[in-house]
Amino acid sequence: MSIVKINVLNVPAEQREVLEQRFASRAGAVENSDGFEWFELLRPVEGTDDYLVYTRWRDEASFQAWMEGPMKAAHQGGADRPKPAATGNEVWSFEVVQQAAPKQA
Repeated sequence: MSIVKINVLNVPAEQREVLEQRFASRAGAVENSDGFEWFELLRPVEGTDDYLVYTRWRDEASFQAWMEGPMKAAHQGGADRPKPAATGNEVWSFEVVQQAAPKQA
């Protein structure tokens, strides 16, 4: 089954809009990658400043290929590159062992 990568981004309140705008402008950055299955940006509602960037992949090799190719290229830049909106991050990795979807009528 698939694998899930969750990037936990610590984003101060004053940087939330910046982060969300950057993700909105990245349309297509991952969607055409081989093995990509799903993306969600989850905004915290209460009790934390952590955003969750949820991606789902066919397998670890697909994720690693994206990390070493398109993602790496997108995160390299010169002196004009804007300052990160997040003050820290960590990546959680999971294997999907069960899943369910709504029943079709």
